[in-house]
Amino acid sequence: MSPALVAACLWVLAAAVAGMIPSRDNHWTWAYALMAAFVPVLLWVLLRDGWVWALVVLACGLSVFRWPVIYLLRWLKAR
Repeated sequence: MSPALVAACLWVLAAAVAGMIPSRDNHWTWAYALMAAFVPVLLWVLLRDGWVWALVVLACGLSVFRWPVIYLLRWLKAR
């Protein structure tokens, strides 16, 4: 397994741990940090392993960020 895919797996584990930690702001602080870390990891996977694995990592990221994606789609729809 390439280092990029290992980093993506570690990102998923970090997201799972962040979801278990109690939070007063409904985990938005952790979500912003994970979003900032997700983009470089996704680009690294894309450059290292190709677009198929990048799509797999993107699907994993979207499953973690389902509420921010839902809010974004609602906001775009309202505009």
